[in-house]
Amino acid sequence: MVIIDAHEDIAFNALNLSRDMRRSALDTRRREEDTDISHHGGLCMVGLPEWLSGSVAVVFGTVFASPTRSGAAKLHTYTTAEEACALGRAQLDYYHRLAGECEQVALIGNCADLDRVLASWESEIPQVGIVPLMEGADPVREPAELEQWFERGLRMVGLSWMTGSRYAGGDSSPGRLTDIGRDLLAAMANLDMVLDISHLAEEAFFEVLDRFEGRIIASHANPRARVSGPRQLSDEMIRRLVERDGVIGIVLFNSFLRPDWTMGDPKDAVTLDDVVAAIDHVCQVAGDSAHVGVGSDFDGGFGAESAPSGLDTVADLVRIGPALNEAGYSEEDITAVLGGNWLRLLREALPE
Repeated sequence: MVIIDAHEDIAFNALNLSRDMRRSALDTRRREEDTDISHHGGLCMVGLPEWLSGSVAVVFGTVFASPTRSGAAKLHTYTTAEEACALGRAQLDYYHRLAGECEQVALIGNCADLDRVLASWESEIPQVGIVPLMEGADPVREPAELEQWFERGLRMVGLSWMTGSRYAGGDSSPGRLTDIGRDLLAAMANLDMVLDISHLAEEAFFEVLDRFEGRIIASHANPRARVSGPRQLSDEMIRRLVERDGVIGIVLFNSFLRPDWTMGDPKDAVTLDDVVAAIDHVCQVAGDSAHVGVGSDFDGGFGAESAPSGLDTVADLVRIGPALNEAGYSEEDITAVLGGNWLRLLREALPE
């Protein structure tokens, strides 16, 4: 069984925090002990050795630029479309460079690439495949430019981040799609790109579902019934995604799993049972286990200190399987949740 994680900020951490993804996460932690990096990223959870030891065969690697208005001190941020574009291009270039320099990392742009990565796990040199996903579309200066991003390997786009974008409102900055956002949706449809609705304002979410006929996912979003707030998905939003055969990646951040947990609280106050509860809620709303997966968001502004007990690095994603089994899920269900659902979507959405 291979595992697929639908959301990791790999390039952002490499370029902003100087983390070398080829190193072990534990080695990175040791190197950062006497620095202030953990203030920005937490205790590192992601590294190539952990991907490999944990059978994490595919990761959706984000292209994410933080707007200056977010207040992210000491990080590369943008105030203009040109600045956002430069940051986004640098991150996409990083993925190409990483794949070119490391034989155990490959970029996935089509089904043939995906098949090669999966086949490598039957060899002595398994590869981790990265599918580039843009989190917040501001790096795309105008919709006509999207084809250039596609040709460079971008396959998935989220229109907005929490503070909103030129294209749509975000979860902390409500609003519908803008006119240029509607144009970007049309450009995505022409290129058969996948739309990620994570972080979209609720008004924009429902407008998107009415306008966009292509593949839709939530790479990293949790049920609002478990933790309230506009960042999470209501049951109606979950049902609408299921109707579109979308997949929802559960975020493994403690405050998204328990409403009473805040940053600085003990890690072990949240357990794998809380992860199972979030997965199970989506399954109960959907009526099956075919529309939920993992979108960990590991190292996405939090680290091991803020992930559930039992999850110390990305290698521990496999531990979700036994927890689901104890809750009554079958091996077939577990395989679907840990990778099969995302694999189905990729096979249907990627070019041949």
